[in-house]
Amino acid sequence: MTTAREVMHHGCECLGMNENLTEAARRMAELDVGAMPVCGEDGRLKGIITDRDIVVKAIAQGRNPSEVRAGDLIHGEIWYTDANSDIEDVLHQMAEHHIRRLPVLEREELVGIISQADLAAKLPQDKVGELVGAISSTSH
Repeated sequence: MTTAREVMHHGCECLGMNENLTEAARRMAELDVGAMPVCGEDGRLKGIITDRDIVVKAIAQGRNPSEVRAGDLIHGEIWYTDANSDIEDVLHQMAEHHIRRLPVLEREELVGIISQADLAAKLPQDKVGELVGAISSTSH
């Protein structure tokens, strides 16, 4: 059984709820990532924001990214998986909820993130193709 831990990108960093979007974008650029989890002061996962969120939900609406906080962009349900989850469950969850990245928790602490690129590098091509098709067919 392949687990989420075996596929995830380790060493995932969190943005703070009160970090502004200018700082969030700078950190994403430094880390060369397109999404980052957002954590509360307690270190617990509160959501995830993407570079697209910054552009569409802030800049395109004329909002000043230095005045908008990362926490302002999170909404809805938080999807995540346990580090010991079977990869089949991870694939099912990502396809069902049409999400491209899935935070990985262990004992309620963020330990990594799984992206489509992680899956493409570590799983058989047919499984990845099915996932990409499911996410892309009705992605938001």
